Amino acid sequence: MRKRLSLMLVAVCCLVTATAQKKQDLRILFVGGSSNYDTIGQKVDSAQVAESAEERMASFTKMLKRYFKVVKSIPGKDYRQEMSDEYDVTVFDGKFPAKREKSYTYSNDGRVTGVISPIYFTDDFDRPALTIAEMGKDLGRSLGLKSDWYCLCLAGDAHSWVKNHPIFQGPFPVKLNVTMQPTPAGAKEYAKMVQEPLPDSIPMWKVQTKDYENTKGFRIGMVSRPNGFGDPDDEYISSGLCAKSIDAVALGRHANFFHWGFSASPDDMTKEGKQVFANAIVYIAKFAGQRPIARKLDESISTRRMLEGKEYTCSRQGWADMNRMNDEFNAYMLGIKKTAQEKKAKGEPLEKMEEIYLNFTPQPNPTYDEYLKRQEPEMYHFFGTDTEMYLRYYKNNAPYFYAQGYKLVVDEDARELGIANNDRRLLDTAIRMLEENKNTDQATRLLHRYTLCRFATPAEWRNWYEANKDRLFFSEGGGFLWLVNTQDTKVEGNDYGVLDASAAPVGEQPQSAEKADVAVGTDERNPVVVSGSVETGANGAKELVIRVQIHPGYHIYAQVSDKDPFIPTTFDIKLPSGWKTEGELQLASFTQLNENGTTVYTNESVFRQPVSGAGRGDVQCTVNYQCCDENVCFPPASKTINITIE
Repeated sequence: MRKRLSLMLVAVCCLVTATAQKKQDLRILFVGGSSNYDTIGQKVDSAQVAESAEERMASFTKMLKRYFKVVKSIPGKDYRQEMSDEYDVTVFDGKFPAKREKSYTYSNDGRVTGVISPIYFTDDFDRPALTIAEMGKDLGRSLGLKSDWYCLCLAGDAHSWVKNHPIFQGPFPVKLNVTMQPTPAGAKEYAKMVQEPLPDSIPMWKVQTKDYENTKGFRIGMVSRPNGFGDPDDEYISSGLCAKSIDAVALGRHANFFHWGFSASPDDMTKEGKQVFANAIVYIAKFAGQRPIARKLDESISTRRMLEGKEYTCSRQGWADMNRMNDEFNAYMLGIKKTAQEKKAKGEPLEKMEEIYLNFTPQPNPTYDEYLKRQEPEMYHFFGTDTEMYLRYYKNNAPYFYAQGYKLVVDEDARELGIANNDRRLLDTAIRMLEENKNTDQATRLLHRYTLCRFATPAEWRNWYEANKDRLFFSEGGGFLWLVNTQDTKVEGNDYGVLDASAAPVGEQPQSAEKADVAVGTDERNPVVVSGSVETGANGAKELVIRVQIHPGYHIYAQVSDKDPFIPTTFDIKLPSGWKTEGELQLASFTQLNENGTTVYTNESVFRQPVSGAGRGDVQCTVNYQCCDENVCFPPASKTINITIE
């Protein structure tokens, strides 16, 4: 009897499991091509990458077939946009042929003034899609997707998730194995800047068993900026273990695109990770026929959230904290340098890192005056060291700030009227000014600045406003614009195409260095400038001198801890015939970034390479680096210069 009862219980359990895991009647297209290796800024054997990509595609295919009735997998090279019309959801884990390749615009002196994004989708693409890791940024940039590159630094755990979100409810049952884990150091630093301290530990659940922290060279996940989210066509769902703020977006949705920022294939996912992934596919399928309304065409656009940290960064406390960290780092590094010097004096061999430490020179702490010049290079010329004036300026003008590139500037037109730019009354007032023929230039500037309409008469403006005022929403991430909350493409007000095609997108006007104390030749769009020369030392020996000018507030990486996902700065030097290098490249001095031991170069960093030889020729030097500031990390980049030597 007991045996029969046991068999019945087993049968019931199996039935329950089978019912819970019943395949969904959805058609899924998987587009592969990525591997499990970190290939961004890294040199990885191409054969290994290809083999891993095949294994990864097979892993996803096997898992998807457990959850869905129809699954088709293809490599990215074979995908075309129209294929998605035949499927309920397309999962993108690899790139496919672009409709337009990435390119750059330049000034007359050769500086980069803008980036023309590659185009992978036409603007009318409205099929549900899920993008894995950096695919959202790579594939959706031209659409203005909010799955942008905040930081390629996402590990394997999720935290700060929306507990009642549908992807955690079903249709596939999810039981999260939640544990308390240390709060990420990066998140605590961000919280300190906005004076919102975080606890020492927070709840997390593991999405994948392998990540870059526990498996060297493993593919890294991507988080997106939270300051682009909050509009009616998007939603934040979860953050994850990363080097950025506590609300960096690891899981999120923008219109018909779901951002799955984690990087692992099913072979390295937890059970709950697989279930949530499958639920995310079911969830995004509901958004068929939608397209982004608020388009984040400038992924680095500033929002008013940038003002939150001003009270700290402009304060003497912020200055004192920075100096204290610098003092601690200098003392630590000088201790290591002393040990290396002692080993060298004894004739003992030094490791490569010890050779680097021999060149370490402490950077002096800035005065409060110098600190504010770096933090607030423009406002400093007005307020000097009067901290209260900075705070008063940002507080009083908060309603009137709007984005120009990476900067926030005050809209004098809105301030004159005393109406915040995110207050709908501003549009009504500007239209009334046109109707009454008063200050029409000011009214037109406001309407063109904050809408995508270009009507010719006051009556047309009024008709549009009255018809849509209850559906209007203000999007900072979408360009500081009033948009209409509708998927009706015939409604005027949502077409970014009205912007001049020859100009940069809203908020993307390149800014030039205007002040003498701002690094010459650098700006927020071009934060790293490389130059070089050949110098002759006192002993008559020649050396290549490579100067890397870094915009104030930015840094590039010197040594990167195994715990961090950043890309260290490297140099590729090709000498002409008749010349050779003598010894190692002499590195510039560096400062500490975080408690993991990662160090960075800032301001002007000078690198020297002794050479010997004869004859005239050109040296080709390529600097490979990743540039970040306190808010965002840019993708790895390279800059090449030619230096004449003789």
